[in-house]
Amino acid sequence: MAILKQTNTRLFDELFNSFPSGFANPVNNGYPVAAVNIHETDDAFHLELNAPGRNKEDFSIQVDKGLLTITYEKKDELEEKNYKTIRREFIYKSFKRSFSVDDKINTEAIQASYENGVLKLLLPKKEEVKNSPRLISIN
Repeated sequence: MAILKQTNTRLFDELFNSFPSGFANPVNNGYPVAAVNIHETDDAFHLELNAPGRNKEDFSIQVDKGLLTITYEKKDELEEKNYKTIRREFIYKSFKRSFSVDDKINTEAIQASYENGVLKLLLPKKEEVKNSPRLISIN
């Protein structure tokens, strides 16, 4: 069973999928889909969301009832009177991605950073109770 599953398009386990889900479904529920890489280490899952040209203040990241939601709301920029745009190819549309988070993730310790156009999330795994073998002596 996947610890991290996308919920706003088809259910998937990107850990075993060779293409980001955005390739097949670039728009979902009226929102464009930002491409996501998911990596796993022994201690955590690492999400990398491709979102160049944005400001970190425009992202919203929430965890509620096992659902991690990443939202970017495009804020309209006012054009200056003496500044006329002739051509606009940079498109920064709002998007929303949601993932169900397994109870093995420590949601209280999730961290996020935005650098070089990539929103990075660290989803640490909870400490598992480990049963260490015990030697029983014979009396």
